[in-house]
Amino acid sequence: MEAGARSVGRAVAGAAVAGLAGVGWALTETRMFALRQAEVPVLAPGSRPVHILHVSDLHLVPGQRRKTAWVRSLGELAPDLVVSTGDHMAHEKAVPAVLEAYQPLLDLPGAFVFGSNDYFGPQPKNPARYLRSDSRQDSDRDEMRRLPSAALAEAFRRSGWTDLTNRRDRLEIAGTDVSLVGVDDPHLDYDEFPDRPDGAENGALHLGVAHAPYQRVLREMHRDHCDLVLAGHTHGGQLRVPGYGALVTNCDLDRGRVSGLHGWPGPRPDEPGGATSTWLHVSAGLGTSPYAPVRFACRPEASLLRLVPRAD
Repeated sequence: MEAGARSVGRAVAGAAVAGLAGVGWALTETRMFALRQAEVPVLAPGSRPVHILHVSDLHLVPGQRRKTAWVRSLGELAPDLVVSTGDHMAHEKAVPAVLEAYQPLLDLPGAFVFGSNDYFGPQPKNPARYLRSDSRQDSDRDEMRRLPSAALAEAFRRSGWTDLTNRRDRLEIAGTDVSLVGVDDPHLDYDEFPDRPDGAENGALHLGVAHAPYQRVLREMHRDHCDLVLAGHTHGGQLRVPGYGALVTNCDLDRGRVSGLHGWPGPRPDEPGGATSTWLHVSAGLGTSPYAPVRFACRPEASLLRLVPRAD
């Protein structure tokens, strides 16, 4: 009995040490920023490449100097277009911090949409809610802390970035006629897919932009013949199990598409059976809620997408 008790004690102690080590790593990983790169064969034959920097889910609060410096360094990439898919803030005084982080990028052509954490401040909540397939707030929004989203949107627009909040626009990027369609945050049910003006046609490249990749929005963008859809929100699952992957996506998108470059609704367009699919890129994002500052096997990221001609 005494030997058995010692064995149990050692097992409990070992589990406790492993648990603490896991928590320590999860806290550390939130500062291990990574630049992902992918090539997307989506342009017409003969087109010159277009480089898109996709940033998402900054969740910035004042004082996060390491994250701010890393985001500022992305300006050195000099992409042709910056696309931000929302959740820039996590604090009511974060607008100056967000603008400081994005300042080198605001000098470049850009487009943006907002997520729920641009409108409402994060709240403490039961961590178990994160394990729901769709963990939308149950709270009355009238009682939630509102963030200065209007001020941030105005600052982005003044810089020259295109606001795609339930609207369409058109830009010339690196000599390519680019049409864009975007929606307000689907996680808050703010999305209203904008009608296409009579007689309007898509550009040589047609981009769809949304914060949360809910299937209803992906269906609309697929029907709109988007060549590439960009989204965030999922945090890549935030907590991933090696060999299994993400536990949840925090929306109705399947776990297999929780982050990275995929096709929707079928395989990637360059794979067998994917000829009728739309390219979909989901960013795992750069931040977390200040009340859940952990990532595991899911480093914070931004992505540089190199759009190249399709194969003949």
